[in-house]
Amino acid sequence: MSNLERDPVASECGGGVGVAAEPVRDLLTGHQVALGGPRGLEVTRTLPTRGRRMVGAWCFVDHYGPVAIDGATAGRPNGSAGMRVPPHPHTGLQTVSWLVEGEVLHRDSLGSTQLVTPGQLNLMTAGHGISHSEETPREHSPRLHGVQLWVALPGAAVSTAPAFAHHADLPVATGDGVTTTVIMGELGGAASPARVLTPLVGAELRLAPGAAARLPLAPDFEHAVLPMAGSAQVDGVPLAPGPLLYLGTGRRDLAVACADGEGPGARLLLIGGVPFEEKLVMWWNLVGRTHEEIVRAREQWQAADPRFGTVTGYDGERLPAPAMPATPLKPRGRVS
Repeated sequence: MSNLERDPVASECGGGVGVAAEPVRDLLTGHQVALGGPRGLEVTRTLPTRGRRMVGAWCFVDHYGPVAIDGATAGRPNGSAGMRVPPHPHTGLQTVSWLVEGEVLHRDSLGSTQLVTPGQLNLMTAGHGISHSEETPREHSPRLHGVQLWVALPGAAVSTAPAFAHHADLPVATGDGVTTTVIMGELGGAASPARVLTPLVGAELRLAPGAAARLPLAPDFEHAVLPMAGSAQVDGVPLAPGPLLYLGTGRRDLAVACADGEGPGARLLLIGGVPFEEKLVMWWNLVGRTHEEIVRAREQWQAADPRFGTVTGYDGERLPAPAMPATPLKPRGRVS
């Protein structure tokens, strides 16, 4: 997924400053972003947000839906047209696509064409440079619901070759009414096959009505929980879809419970990782270390430089880059 804001804010992410050195319970309120115009898909962005830029190496969290899709092929005049993100570039990160409902069709400049469905992971490593598109396929389910996340690459990996992987089978554990799917990294002894380049974890937690459990955590990680559906309590904090609950570091386990005694239960997304010590600048869809890196990448994208390749099969134009800000991109700190 792309950051489609026409005036993106520059952020410096990373560094140890602002990492809670103990367990905390900070609710981070996101902001609404419309992807693709007035009838585009609306997402709630909780990273980066005012107050916190990263959780471990996780530097971007968009939650969208559940939303009814009219679909141009269905011919209905109202509702959302679903996801339609034109070809756009990425550098210095991994994109993580995870669905609760619906389907998203991915195409990239490596020649990959992959449909992602609920319970499956699309993982794209940008490395030195890649471009991709994402859209609701012509034949689709009536609703769309999911998250798009970015993982910042460490300095040793920013020049790596771009790559794409689809993981249809991920480790799943059940117990105490909680079904845990390990998307990235390791949790409770179960390890995802997805490629990680810095110590981190990402997992979906499905809580049955009335369920209560304690999850094992790595105490040297900082963690956060995003509620995606239903009502839950995490470390005693009531949660409903919307804000991201930042939990700090120093936790060996985490209490989770479904607040509803009946109904469909609740879904949570757990993310975490070793605090990202390197300084980096994130602007638009590009992650780098300096202003000059971002300027060069933007110029190359605008000039259709081979660095980003070409996405084939998408019915539409590539996404132009916004204008650079008037002042150089400067450090803003991990927490502001």
